[in-house]
Amino acid sequence: MSKVKTSFFCQNCGVQSSKWVGRCPSCGQWNTFVEEIVAKEEKLIWKKPGGKKDKTAKPVLLQEISENTERRIDIPDKELHRVLGGGLVPGSLVLMGGEPGIGKSTLLLQLALQLKNKKVLYVSGEESELQIKMRADRVNLKNEQFFILTETSLENIFHQISELNPDLLIIDSIQTIFSSKIESSPGSVSQIRESTAELLRFAKESSTPVFLIGHITKDGMIAGPKILEHMVDTVLQFEGDRHHVYRVLRAIKNRFGSTAELGIYEMQGAGLREVSNPSEILIAQREEILSGVAIAATMEGVRPLLIETQALVSSAVYGTPQRSSTGFDLRRLSMLLAVLEKRCGFKLGAKDVFLNIAGGIKVEDPAIDLAVICAILSSNEDIGINPKIAFSGEVGLSGEIRPVTRIENRISEAEKMGFSQIVISKYNLKGLDKSRFKSIEVVAVSKVEEVFSILFA
Repeated sequence: MSKVKTSFFCQNCGVQSSKWVGRCPSCGQWNTFVEEIVAKEEKLIWKKPGGKKDKTAKPVLLQEISENTERRIDIPDKELHRVLGGGLVPGSLVLMGGEPGIGKSTLLLQLALQLKNKKVLYVSGEESELQIKMRADRVNLKNEQFFILTETSLENIFHQISELNPDLLIIDSIQTIFSSKIESSPGSVSQIRESTAELLRFAKESSTPVFLIGHITKDGMIAGPKILEHMVDTVLQFEGDRHHVYRVLRAIKNRFGSTAELGIYEMQGAGLREVSNPSEILIAQREEILSGVAIAATMEGVRPLLIETQALVSSAVYGTPQRSSTGFDLRRLSMLLAVLEKRCGFKLGAKDVFLNIAGGIKVEDPAIDLAVICAILSSNEDIGINPKIAFSGEVGLSGEIRPVTRIENRISEAEKMGFSQIVISKYNLKGLDKSRFKSIEVVAVSKVEEVFSILFA
């Protein structure tokens, strides 16, 4: 009897080693190496129809390459359509990750049922056919060419694919798929890597788009080796709180579009609803003026958003003042507090400061800095800010208000939402045509002190 060949794989990054080591030499994590059986023979699972041998690749001159690119597949879901970069590219491999129960399966099920003229194969390794049928009835969408396959064997899945020849393939989830040529349990590094590699070959050779649903770890990273994210064309992250109704779809990696795009959904009893105007849901509709609230005009990709920034400043009950931030970088908050104390003379070092971005979304646009400091000052002075004023500007370490990009789009969005005034950096006035904006006043400032005098004079 021949000896079984084994090897050790890091469960974090997927690097291979001939022996067990305590610390991974690639990613630096401790105790992540697991022994797995390595198959002796390497044979491909997916084969082209007709059984023809693959042609050997040859060098091609750049000017001889044809520019006849395949047309993207239009997606009825406008949020997903925009996040993917303008539709679904034939032969692309898309990986979608998110927490359990966030709505990953529901989103892709709705996509499959909306593509009326496409043959879709939905492979589920986690749910039964009846469970998927019940969810499809709940979202109240129908597709006459929608097929369901409850299978986890990669060989059986490709056998059904060759008979059905679908236009779109959805795998739910990649952690449940296993191949018999790898003698390890489903979800292991070897199984995920090999299964994804075979699905990638199938997508590229057949020009069939493939969606993969992936689990995430407790750290928020997609489970499996890091190479999984390098293999696929697009990585989407579905975020949100299961106790709130709004969900955010982000593109972390996209070879066919921008990674700064954002899609917002509302979870309802009949599935996920697209939110076409997110500014309306991110701004609370209230009649009274409250302190500690400021509206920021931000950008996510090419989409302008108006977001409510909430701050609470109070005397420190304990010895060490607390700094807490939700949806905003805590280190940047500490920097802004230091600027207010050093440049403007506000004694905030002995006070608790809590910051929250309404709607449960995370903002990385530096243009929100101006709204953050205004909300902090409003709470500190206990004076409310006029809810018809918006802010857009980056704050520098010397207390200056720096310019931001696409200022015209931000002003137009604020004007459309009924704001009467917007505060921006005076350095954004260069090349700005104020006459375009009829119902909103543009106020230009250069330092934080000017903003304070305008708001709380």
